[in-house]
Amino acid sequence: MGKRKEESISKPGSHKRQRQEYTEEHSDEFNEEGNSQSSADSNISSLPTVGEVGIIESIQLKNFMCHSMLGPFQFGSNLNFVVGNNGSGKSSVLTALIVGLGGKATATNRGTSLKMFVRDGETSADISITLRNQGRDAFKPEVYGSSIIVNQHINLDGSRSYRLKSKSGTVISSKKEELLGILDHFNIQVDNPVSVLTQEMSKYFLQSKNEGDKYKFFMKATQLEQMKEDYTSIMKTKKNTCIQIEQGLERLQELKLLYCEKKERYKSIGFMNDMRNRLEDLKHKMAWAVVGEMEKEMQPIQEGIRAEEENTEQFVQKLEECQVKVNEAEEKYKAAKEKLIAISEEAKALHPQCISLKADVQARRKAVNEAEVLYNRFKTELKRLGKDDEQLRKQIEELKSSANRVSEPEKLERQRRIAHLREQLKAFHDEEIMISQQVEQFQQAIYKCKEEHARLRKEEFDAKQALDAEQKQLRELKDSKTNTLKRFGPHMPAFLEAVETAYRQGHFKHKPIGPIGAFIHPKDAELTLAVESCLKSLVQAFCCDNHSDERTLQRLMSKYSHGFRPQIIVNKFQNEVYDVRQRGVHHPEFPSVLTALEIDNAVVANCLIDVRGIETILLIKSNIKAREVMQLNRPPKNCREAFTAAGDQVFERRYYSSEYLRPKFLSQDVEAEISHLEKEIENKKAQLAASQQRLRSIENEIRQNEDHLRGHQQHQKKLQIKIRTTNAEITDLENMEEHPSVDIRTLEDEVEENKSKMESVKKDMQQQSRKVEELKNILQVAEKKLEEIKEKIHHVEENAGPVKDELNRADSEVENSKSSLQHYENKHAEHLALIKRHKELLAAKEKELEEKTAQARQICSERVEVSRTVKSLDAEMNRLREKINSESHRHGNREEIIQQFHDAKERYKDANSKVKHLKKFIRLLEEIMAQRFKMYRQFLRFLSVRCKMYFEHLLRIRSCSGQILFDHKNETLSITVQPREEDRAALNDVRSLSGGERSFSTVCFILSLWSVTESPFRCLDEFDVYMDMVNRRIAMDMILKVAGSQQYRQFILLTPQRMSFLPVSSSIRILRMQDPERGQKTLNFQKKNDQEEDQ
Repeated sequence: MGKRKEESISKPGSHKRQRQEYTEEHSDEFNEEGNSQSSADSNISSLPTVGEVGIIESIQLKNFMCHSMLGPFQFGSNLNFVVGNNGSGKSSVLTALIVGLGGKATATNRGTSLKMFVRDGETSADISITLRNQGRDAFKPEVYGSSIIVNQHINLDGSRSYRLKSKSGTVISSKKEELLGILDHFNIQVDNPVSVLTQEMSKYFLQSKNEGDKYKFFMKATQLEQMKEDYTSIMKTKKNTCIQIEQGLERLQELKLLYCEKKERYKSIGFMNDMRNRLEDLKHKMAWAVVGEMEKEMQPIQEGIRAEEENTEQFVQKLEECQVKVNEAEEKYKAAKEKLIAISEEAKALHPQCISLKADVQARRKAVNEAEVLYNRFKTELKRLGKDDEQLRKQIEELKSSANRVSEPEKLERQRRIAHLREQLKAFHDEEIMISQQVEQFQQAIYKCKEEHARLRKEEFDAKQALDAEQKQLRELKDSKTNTLKRFGPHMPAFLEAVETAYRQGHFKHKPIGPIGAFIHPKDAELTLAVESCLKSLVQAFCCDNHSDERTLQRLMSKYSHGFRPQIIVNKFQNEVYDVRQRGVHHPEFPSVLTALEIDNAVVANCLIDVRGIETILLIKSNIKAREVMQLNRPPKNCREAFTAAGDQVFERRYYSSEYLRPKFLSQDVEAEISHLEKEIENKKAQLAASQQRLRSIENEIRQNEDHLRGHQQHQKKLQIKIRTTNAEITDLENMEEHPSVDIRTLEDEVEENKSKMESVKKDMQQQSRKVEELKNILQVAEKKLEEIKEKIHHVEENAGPVKDELNRADSEVENSKSSLQHYENKHAEHLALIKRHKELLAAKEKELEEKTAQARQICSERVEVSRTVKSLDAEMNRLREKINSESHRHGNREEIIQQFHDAKERYKDANSKVKHLKKFIRLLEEIMAQRFKMYRQFLRFLSVRCKMYFEHLLRIRSCSGQILFDHKNETLSITVQPREEDRAALNDVRSLSGGERSFSTVCFILSLWSVTESPFRCLDEFDVYMDMVNRRIAMDMILKVAGSQQYRQFILLTPQRMSFLPVSSSIRILRMQDPERGQKTLNFQKKNDQEEDQ
């Protein structure tokens, strides 16, 4: 083979700038045709074809590891192979590269300290690395020239020093910061395992079983790990800054208070006389402000009297209008009710027909389903017979072709065995179909049982809740035998005692009254339930005189009432019951709620009149009589509603059944109530026990069905295993190399028999298909009839909807009209009384105004116009008096006070400015971090997808298949590879592969990582150590292809193998190291071509 030259060969279109590599390299490597190549050429034709910056030109070692002298080694600008036996110094060159460019000793996996790299018996070691520095991206080319020489001196104590030289040898710098700047400029990452992959790191990666370690390898290779650490550090800094802001705010508040204090002191010095003058002026204003406020108070009273007198005629007009509206609303209600009755009768007539048609549709649908199941069974049987027929014919052909090679007895025996197995297989198939049907039946049974179980569970839960409520009521009733207040809750006695204590301590202006039920007693015990149904929650309510007392009572309730909190009614306490003779209902036979109760407190009676209107509600024991009084005839005057002894509520056009069965709070016979509740509790317990028994029965039935289901499923699985085993045995018998002899005539008879069966099944299928179609047609007719009747019912119901709405509107209109009429009658009476009260109040105010005006003229003879209120003037006068008194007794140095004020002001402004700047910094940092973290996630997804696609592409070169699975949430990376592409269903982990296959998959993974990382050079140590020749050749072809498409990047590959099979190319350089000799001091580094290696 011809000698390989050191110089690189230009290859059009193969060079891209570093940031273009992600797009252009991807298209070059994934598209084998020349279209994408020529497209890239047209875009980057002006770029160089060899690496200009950052590639390694040479390395020289002295007293490094076990070598006294190595080098200098001259590397090519593209692909370099360093070959040689173990111990020849290959890995030492790679270790020196990492250490010489500032890497840590631990990054080499060859030692924990730099002193371990100094040769035994020597005091120091030296490394010299020359980096190329050309082109427009060169680092300080005017200083360093076309090359940068990095010299590192390592002492025996582990310390090291740097000397950075220009191409001419002039020392430019000895600072590590300069070296870091060069590495950052060239994008050299010596601690990145993808840029420099050592032998130990490669072995660890191959043998690692931890998917998290692989993910960390990927993150470190793509520098995403460093980005993540940077973001964490920034967020920590942000947290510390927020703490500083909080501390600054606290300090700022202290400084502000100090500043305000000093400011007040400063102002008080020069304003003593001003304050006294101001106080005298305020006295004058105060005198006339009192007069002005009284005049303002009189003005709305005068205006109110005029307005009320003008409104009197309007009230009369409103009363007439309301009466007209009541008559019209009653006519509308009557017409809507008659229309709704007619529609309801029509809908009622259609419902029996709908139920009958629905049952017919369900029966027809069931028949269709059964027919379809039978049809599908025939269809399955026909498919099975078709497969049997095909297999039999194929078997006959095979037997005929092999009849000359196999003896007749062996053929016959094999044919019999196959026939026997086919019979078994058919039996297994039939049994599996039957088992599947039984499994489906058990599943349906379990589903129905579980539905029933859920329904019973809900019933049990409702029964338990009802039982708990009744048991709680029973306990309260038993407690109320000793203390009647406990009927209203177990906490009520303690709560009332707390109210009493608070009243004695002066927390209430007037002692609250309640619960209301404790102050009312039905005169007739039979009407107790009626009264409770009427008052509802008002029985537990409390009365307060004013809103201040209400708030105090609410605070007390929050301590004692957990859950339900009684209502609080705010109403001015009066010692006399309202006179309701004009607006109350009067019936010669039935009492109103007001007259049916003995009420111990006038305040309670007035509250019930105001809130519930008990003077307008009748109590009628009989339901029938109540309907006659309220609905058949016009209700009595002033009567809004009535209640029956059963608690039912009766209006003029409506009737509502009671929610209560027994009285709870007002009953006088506690023993009877307790006895009744105990019987109800016993009945509830019996119902609950029966429900629980039914639940246990359902649960047992579910368990039995589930056991049967599991048994049948296990049997089904066993049958499937038998079917697969039988099929496999039949296949093995059919595919035997030496076929036993069989009777072809027997098989032909079976074919004929199978054919007749198929004809019979086809005929059954046709009959069943016709039957299914007939049943479906019948079902469609029935469904159509059902839909028609449903549509009729729906149409009728739709017609009823507007009528119901119209009826409800008419009913509401009647009630509203009557309420409006009653309202305006009451308002008219109140209106006349209000005018009278206002006139009396105005006369008293005018007399008081004359007295206040005379007093004001004595203080200030001329009237002063004042815009402020008396309260604000009085408060300011008090503050001025206090300031004048305090300032009169204060003594101090004026200059000292002024200096303290200015110092406090400056400190406050400075602290406030710092806090504002820090807050602005935090807001800006949050916006930037949100945007950068979003880009980080996008970049992570992009690199993951690119790496995954490239890996799959490289595996397909060797007809393999596999994939890389990223789990960014759990931070894991798994690699699966299948050596043969034909079986893609079984992907294996890389640990289950052979050494060569594992090394090949590792090379594919490394090349995938190369496609997503940036570096001017890449180094691999013994990448093909476990590969066989086929895998090594495929891997090498891939590396050559990648290197050929990236001639602007340098590749250094270390291997103990001979590279004689490499093609001749000026971009490939092979550097062979001589075997180590005992006592040798200098190892020569020679360049070999393939012919020299062969010699």
